[in-house]
Parts: sequence; C-alpha cells; structure tokens
Amino acid sequence: MNYQAYKIYGAILLIAGALLTSCSGGSENKEKESPKAETKDKENGLELSDAQMKSVGITIGPIEQKNLDAVVKANGQLAVPPQNKADVSILSGGIIGNINVLEGQQVQKGQVLATIKNQDLIKIQQDYLAAKNNFTYVQAEYDRQSQLKAAGAGTGKSFQSSEATYNAERSRLTAYESQLRQLGVSPGRITSGNIVSQFPVLSPISGTVGTITANTGAFVQPGTSIMEVVDNSKIHCDLTVFEKDLMAVKVGQKVSFQLTNQNNQVINGTINGINKSFENESKGVIVHAVINNKAHQNLIPGMYVTALISTGSKLTDAVPVDAVVRSEGKQYIFITATHAKDGKTIFTKTEVTTGVAELGYIQITPLSALPAGVQIATKGAFYLQSKAAGSGEEE
Repeated sequence: MNYQAYKIYGAILLIAGALLTSCSGGSENKEKESPKAETKDKENGLELSDAQMKSVGITIGPIEQKNLDAVVKANGQLAVPPQNKADVSILSGGIIGNINVLEGQQVQKGQVLATIKNQDLIKIQQDYLAAKNNFTYVQAEYDRQSQLKAAGAGTGKSFQSSEATYNAERSRLTAYESQLRQLGVSPGRITSGNIVSQFPVLSPISGTVGTITANTGAFVQPGTSIMEVVDNSKIHCDLTVFEKDLMAVKVGQKVSFQLTNQNNQVINGTINGINKSFENESKGVIVHAVINNKAHQNLIPGMYVTALISTGSKLTDAVPVDAVVRSEGKQYIFITATHAKDGKTIFTKTEVTTGVAELGYIQITPLSALPAGVQIATKGAFYLQSKAAGSGEEE
C-alpha cells in the first residue's frame, strides 16, 4: 500500500472515531437526563403505599354534597356607638391643676378625671352669693305683697311689681346655680362660705380612658377635649357589603367574625342594621352587627375583621374539616391517584378557598377544575402537609 492510500485510510478512522464519540456522548446525556425526569415526577406528588397510609391513619373519600349555610364574605372593623364614646371637654378655659387618671384606666360616670384652675370661677361664685342674698329680700317683699293682696289691703300695682321682680331674681339665681353645676361646683357648698378656685372635670360615661392630650400646667381653651373615655361593652362591627351581595343580607342573620391581626380568633354576632346609602364611590353599604362576646375577649375599636354572613342553607361541595390544611396564608386539600403497576397512591396538593364550617364539614371551592369523582385525603392531610414541607426543605 502506498503513502497516499495510508493517508486516506487514516482519515477514515478519524471520522469513524468522531462519530462513535458523538453517539456515546448522546447516550450519556440521555442517561443523565433520565433521573431528572424521575425527580420531577416525584415532586408532583407524594407516593405512599397502603401500609404507610394505614400506619399514619390516612383515609380517602369523595368530595361530598352537604346542605350548609350559604355565606356572604365581607370586611370591616370594630366600632362603638356614639353614645359609648365621649370626648372629655371643659366648659371654661383655665390651667390644668391635676390629672387624676392614666391612659387605659377604668373610670365610672361622674368620677373626677382632672381639675382646672379658673379665676373667673371666683367671680361667678361671688355673683351667685350676691344674687342669692338679693333674692332673700325680693322673696320677703313678694310674700308681704301677697299677704296684703289676700287681705284686700294692698294695691294691685305693688303686687305685680314685686311678683315681676321675684320671678326675674329667681330665674337669675337658677341660672347661676345651673352654671356652677355644669362646672362641677355644688351651690350648697358655696352658700356655706366655701369659695373654690378650681373646678373638677367629671367623666361623662363609664369606660376606659383613651388618649390624654393635655399635661398638668397647660392652659386649655373652652371646649377643648383633654382626653377620651370609651365604653367597649357595646362594641359592634361595621361591615362593607357590596351591591351584588346586598339583596341576600338581612337583619337577624348570623355572622362569624375573624379578627384579622389577632391570630384569626373567631367570634359570633348578628346583623342588626343595614344602611340605606352607598359609601362614597365604592358601591358598598355599611352593615352593622352586634357581637356576642361571652368570652370577654379584648376587643378594641378599629380592629379589622373578616366576616362570613350566613344567608341560608345551600347544597354545596364540602369536605371534613380535617381534610383542609393551611400553609403560608393559603388553604389546600390533597387529591389522590393510584399507580396501576405497584398500587401505590399519589397525593397531590390542590389549593382551595373555604366557606362556612358546620357539623364537622367545611365548604370548599377549588381554584382549578377537578376530575369528576375525584378522591381526596379525608384524614391525615396534616401528615401529608408535613411530609410535603419536609421534602421541600430537603431539596
């Protein structure tokens, strides 16, 4: 074989080697991709044998049809009626002498909350004493003229004059007494000679002291509010119901509340009033509900709530309460499928929204369509959720 033939033969061997290497590499790539595909399949669900399911108490069953209460979902916040919330204001300006309470303190109606020093108060008391002394003389003259008239010895003009003076002075004296009582000063105490230079600020209602906006020694103008008192015993909830749900909501319907920022604590109540006008441009109407707070939970005006208003019975999809798990603010059920080869059951987590819960069942609405006759984990869903979370952490 000559040199040229050797050269051609070598080139053929090089090409054949390159082709074999390429085929071998493709086979290796396929082998490497295969485990990834298997891993992906496992990530789509949790695979359990019958023995495993039995050992942890997992049972499966269908999504049932239950006659549960239909509900309207609404948001709102807690509030108190106007008569149960009072601003503590002063009628006459002055300097705050003392503040006798602290924020959060329980007080009774008529309790002294603070004292106000006021120089005009001394003049009012002086005017009152002068009017009272003058009234004593006027009353004596009126009584004398009345006796003369009764005996036919007096003149009608003198009696009329004394009667007019008597009525005017009595009205003047009554006005001073009313003014002193409004300032919290007893007229009887002044009559005995006890002139005071400060007047008390009394609590208008029983309740809890709210924000105190003034300090000792500060000058306050007439009509200024220095603190508030709130009576939470009559706390209620104001809910916003939108136009599409309004016709289903009626007075007397039951309401279940969840306190949004208080670990979703649940309390119950009843609709007792529906406004007859829309709020601004939201097309929502304020619905009022009284709260049944037998547990004496610490409810504060302004707390946000999510409410479910029961509007009547309705046939709906429902599952046992234990079939629903919660994770990261969402709710899930586990649907099932069975392998034909090994008989193992695959559980797949599916997100749902929930409605009313009654007699151990809870209404569900899947976020995506489910196959007809689908089976779910009716017990043991919490175990499946824990296993799913553990698998996610291991990855």
